[in-house]
Amino acid sequence: MGFHEDDHPTDEHHPPGSPVLEAVLENARNQQYLGQRLDAAGERVDTDLLGEIVRHGPVLEALRDEPLDRREIEERLDVSRATSHRFTQWLDEQGFVEKIDGRFQLTGAGEAVADEVLRFEANVRTVHRLSPLLDVICEDHQEFVLEPFVDATVTLAKPDDPYQPVERFLSLLKDSETFRGFNTTHMAPLVLGEFHHQIFEATDTEIVYLPNIVEKLFETYPERAREAVGRGHLTLRTRDELPYGLAIFDEHIGIGGYDESTGLMQVFVDTDASIACEWADRIYASVRADSEPLDERTELTG
Repeated sequence: MGFHEDDHPTDEHHPPGSPVLEAVLENARNQQYLGQRLDAAGERVDTDLLGEIVRHGPVLEALRDEPLDRREIEERLDVSRATSHRFTQWLDEQGFVEKIDGRFQLTGAGEAVADEVLRFEANVRTVHRLSPLLDVICEDHQEFVLEPFVDATVTLAKPDDPYQPVERFLSLLKDSETFRGFNTTHMAPLVLGEFHHQIFEATDTEIVYLPNIVEKLFETYPERAREAVGRGHLTLRTRDELPYGLAIFDEHIGIGGYDESTGLMQVFVDTDASIACEWADRIYASVRADSEPLDERTELTG
């Protein structure tokens, strides 16, 4: 999951994000080139060393919180005296710790490595949890980044409850006064009246759909859809290509992955993390800028 240069939204589509978001996005853009840059630098880190750094992650994390003496390391990590000695000796040899007044504390390099180990663990955990979504969206969309979704809620369709992701989506929609998003298919099955009541009557809504999805919506709900659009309560836009389903509520954002054969939502990932909401606003602004407003002469009078 990286950025293709052609996919990166231009500044005219949205204002710059916060420094944290900009750093995350810049890192994502550069990931696809990291191997080339390391090769050009002429020196790759030995894989055994990388493995050792990860293996020492728990003690790095413990020392990141505060300096500890050897006994405290043993208690904190529940390890033997011999093991704590091996840990601290190895970290000292790498220049990651120094002993001051009987306590081991991280050096500047040690703090940086500890942060990277934690980031690696968080991203691997996120990949594992989000794998049902990533399998669906990453082939089509290169601007998805992991960091904002480290603590996201993941709702999966199950054989005995295939509508669980849709139900999670609807529960968030009910609690929101506004809704924006885009989708490759209908946000919820057309037969689901509860959702369409929300977008026609209850929630101030703007959706970017594929043109054929808009046509189907008007075929299914001709009067209610035209009335909602006419009142300005529902704004519809169209785009010929969309990557997946993005939903932006008042205080949450969500991403939906769909089964290509059935069109049913298979996974819904949502979070209220501020960086995720900022990321979603940025992506939506980019997609919206490349969409077309609804042709009212066709849809409202057709």
